Amino acid sequence: MIVMKFGGSSLANGERIRHIVELVKPELTRKPVLVVSALGDTTDQLLEAAAAALERGTVSIERIMELHKNTIRELNIDMTTIMPLLDELHSLLVGISLIKELTGRTKDYLVSFGERLSARIVAAYGTAVGIKALAMDAWDGGLVSDSHFTAAELVPESWDSIPKKLIPLIDEGVLPVLTGFIAKDCTGAITTLGRGGSDLSATMIAAACTAEEVQIWKDVDGILTADPRIVPEARPVEAVTYEEAAELAYFGAQVLHPRAMQPCMKTKTPVWIKNSYNPQAPGTRIMAALEKPRPILGITSRNQVTLVDIVSTRMLGQPGFLAELFADFARYGISVDMVATSEVSVSVSMDSVYDLEPLKKDLSRIADVEIKTGRAMVTIIGEVNRSAEILYRAFGVCAGLGIPVQMVSLGASKVNISFIVNDTQSADVVKGLHAHFLDDFLQG
Repeated sequence: MIVMKFGGSSLANGERIRHIVELVKPELTRKPVLVVSALGDTTDQLLEAAAAALERGTVSIERIMELHKNTIRELNIDMTTIMPLLDELHSLLVGISLIKELTGRTKDYLVSFGERLSARIVAAYGTAVGIKALAMDAWDGGLVSDSHFTAAELVPESWDSIPKKLIPLIDEGVLPVLTGFIAKDCTGAITTLGRGGSDLSATMIAAACTAEEVQIWKDVDGILTADPRIVPEARPVEAVTYEEAAELAYFGAQVLHPRAMQPCMKTKTPVWIKNSYNPQAPGTRIMAALEKPRPILGITSRNQVTLVDIVSTRMLGQPGFLAELFADFARYGISVDMVATSEVSVSVSMDSVYDLEPLKKDLSRIADVEIKTGRAMVTIIGEVNRSAEILYRAFGVCAGLGIPVQMVSLGASKVNISFIVNDTQSADVVKGLHAHFLDDFLQG
């Protein structure tokens, strides 16, 4: 069997749904399972409707109804497919408007309607064109989560329950069309799986059912060597390892969230990133190992980074100093990205989303602290056994651009080299590095 997951942009309207069903038809002999996101901007529209109900007492699902009714009309399928869900959604919004409360649990219930409507429409159209399709909510397909609303995790029980629910249907020739992004906890409450949740649904199903592969259909040609908005010459990478894909995602290439790859990493199930708007493109395959690793895979950048420099002579030969230091970061819930140390100093980087003044006040009792905002992290991803040569050439590019490197880190995973520059300089650095390495290392 295979798993095919389609995101919201691939399901924008009736024409797009017709298109993806045509993509599925040739794969029917491989026993596919479909995982679908909400249509287009439905999730945003649901949250906007909830805000209107909460803040103004206004209950309206007109925009949501219009999108889904128009899609159904385009596909010439029965409107009764979705009416019970639309009635249920309207009742929920009335409840929110009356009690003036939107908890995490209620928000997950609300957001779930997007995927549930989508699955029913896709399955109904599949049936209309002669496919034995069945719409299924994720929990009916065996996906069980914890109760961490808005950012739930799938529990180990899912590894057994998913194949028990799905494999008998697949063996009967049914095409299951499952909702991505959502699940239920052990009490029966609906949860959402947070960032990368729909992709996680697909990879979990593929891994639990020992599928041949999972196809993640998006609106890009695969994982690119750089952000095409910065480097128009960026091109798709044919194949990467799970670790490389995770590093690319973490450091800025938001094609596939790192957590979505975890189930397939356990079972070594291949993941294939494909473009539903350009299905002829080869896409990018993600797998356990490559026959011929490349020294450099791509260049990423992440702006709005803060650099914190901490200097203290107390560090010198003092056991437990770093433990005390990072306990302060943990106390304020601050997640650190890069760390560089010397005998008397520590430099760390993090996203610019934290209020660091309380931390600075605490740390000032043991060290001199300087906070530098407006920084960016540039990362070179690849098989960096040749790290000395790569660093030499990368620093040469920065020197040629007149851009100083403020911090550098070779990741423990040995597939990334990251350094800090000013925010305003990151695009020039990425362009320079890509131009320098593209015709050499990026071609292997």
